[in-house]
Amino acid sequence: MDKNSKKKEIRKEILKCRRSLREEEICYGSHKIAEKILSMEVYQKAEAIYLYIDCKGEASVKEIYEAALKAGKRIAAPRVHGDDMTFYYIRSMEEDLEPGYFDIPEPKTSLPEASDETALLLVPGVGFDPQCHRLGYGKGFYDRYLSAHPDHPTIALALDFQIREEIPSDTFDVLPDLVVTPSSIYRHR
Repeated sequence: MDKNSKKKEIRKEILKCRRSLREEEICYGSHKIAEKILSMEVYQKAEAIYLYIDCKGEASVKEIYEAALKAGKRIAAPRVHGDDMTFYYIRSMEEDLEPGYFDIPEPKTSLPEASDETALLLVPGVGFDPQCHRLGYGKGFYDRYLSAHPDHPTIALALDFQIREEIPSDTFDVLPDLVVTPSSIYRHR
């Protein structure tokens, strides 16, 4: 099986597992992940947090968002423009977001574009391995963004079932610094 076929097979398998999760499992796992991240020095020192808007069974960033807001950190979320992704500052997930790419909530275009090149960036993904290889949704948005903005410290959030022994990788893949699950922390650098 070639690399792309293997990626598609792993993606299909993990997404099927994700669809079968109960809301309580996602909430519990997301809470354990948030506890770990909120205690990390990289989070505590960050003045800005770039986060994804979770959907369809992804590990939730809501607890991290609420803590960052309370701590006075600037928060930004991504908006897709063609093949690219840009982050915009948000203050409210309820008021500052609208349906966007694939109906995923995105910041309104009237919001200010985020410009903090050293903000902590929280990364979603379909699957990961212990070496921090990431399997995304196949469009390359985060790989392209992180290639163009390499100074962001990055943490990927994943529920335990999303970790596989090996994720096939390509030279253009950008690995997160850390992958945090409810039970483990995997480090790339």
